[in-house]
Amino acid sequence: MQANVIIRPIEEKDNLVLATIVRNALSEFGANKPGTVFFDPTTDALYQLFRAEGSFYFVAEENGIVLGGGGIYPTEGLPEKTCELVKMYLHKDARGKGLGRLLIQHCLDWAKQNGYEQVYLETMPELRQALKVYELFGFHYLDGPMGNSGHFGCDRWMLKKL
Repeated sequence: MQANVIIRPIEEKDNLVLATIVRNALSEFGANKPGTVFFDPTTDALYQLFRAEGSFYFVAEENGIVLGGGGIYPTEGLPEKTCELVKMYLHKDARGKGLGRLLIQHCLDWAKQNGYEQVYLETMPELRQALKVYELFGFHYLDGPMGNSGHFGCDRWMLKKL
């Protein structure tokens, strides 16, 4: 990973580029289907979404160029002290360099520092590389979804205790 990469909080100016990164990544892997963040209107307004209490979104940037991001969100219906790792996507040129791991670690650290005891996520088999990374972080598979994300297109559910 380049030494010039910084991890920072989301800013309103990031909305368009992040929505593009999310949708391009899903399209690239054939995961641009109904019931995913591809069609979720909040994908176009991440800055506004992450103003919610108990949430935070990290952006990876290098030399002023947004490479991707990932966040923590208190998804409705999750058990107490449980949050969701959400909208974790990187530009195709930023993958395979350890940046995803860095973002995930920032998210997990923030969740723990803010009183969460477990982190949930939803994903799809099309995102095979991400599944491997989540497994390395100690996420284990669940038999069904938790909470009310509205993402019925996701059929892999994982949970990690902090």
